Amino acid sequence: MSDDTTPTPVPHSPDEYTADSPFTLPGFFAALADGDLLAAVCGDCGVHLIPPRPACYACGGRNLRAEPQPRTGDVVTYTEVRTPPPALADRAPYTIAVVELDTGARLTGRLTVPYADATIDMRVRLTTRPPADDELAMARQHERDWPIHEFEPA
Repeated sequence: MSDDTTPTPVPHSPDEYTADSPFTLPGFFAALADGDLLAAVCGDCGVHLIPPRPACYACGGRNLRAEPQPRTGDVVTYTEVRTPPPALADRAPYTIAVVELDTGARLTGRLTVPYADATIDMRVRLTTRPPADDELAMARQHERDWPIHEFEPA
């Protein structure tokens, strides 16, 4: 995990964006692979956006900075996937949830518990792991190094 807790300001021109910018999906997942869960925090309205993006979807502002986020939160909603993409057919059924992190940011991911054991307001913690072979089969070339994020009961 990174020791640097200095917020990263949003780039304001295309020339300022790099592949490792946390305001791009590759940069977000690279940070996650390093142990850092980042959100863009809007300096105008305070909304937390995961993954970070260069403009706030709540107020349209561009006064954003990338900041580390907690890995804990509560399940807001969940569903069971019974008909997955073909590469994940052997994993069905599995549970997907929207989790509100302790800062208010929301992130969608798999729950490590069966659907019958999931509940609204269930306390969970984000974990990451390398993708399995079946998940790699579904990934585009640039996504092959991206970690899989899952929520387990806290």
